[in-house]
Amino acid sequence: MNYHAAIATAIVALALIAAYGCAVAPGQETASAEDTAISTAIKVRFLDNKDVDASRMWVETLNGSVMLSGFAKNATQRSTAERIARTVNGVKALTNEIAVRP
Repeated sequence: MNYHAAIATAIVALALIAAYGCAVAPGQETASAEDTAISTAIKVRFLDNKDVDASRMWVETLNGSVMLSGFAKNATQRSTAERIARTVNGVKALTNEIAVRP
């Protein structure tokens, strides 16, 4: 198993464990299994793309609405992350809060 596949498998396993009863934030709804699957799919695609630094980006999903946050090394990396996230099945809305910080 290659490095990216091992990381992706670990992310999926942790995401599935977290999906059951994991509150998004106090007073908010609970993340559904579908939301967890969306976030996981985005993270895996980030890991598979050499133009995105997945270790500096975070993904949160609630009811199909995705928020990207963290840091990109340049504007191209930021827009690539957004493009990747928009292609994931189930994404209804997307907010890109990734800051460019070399």
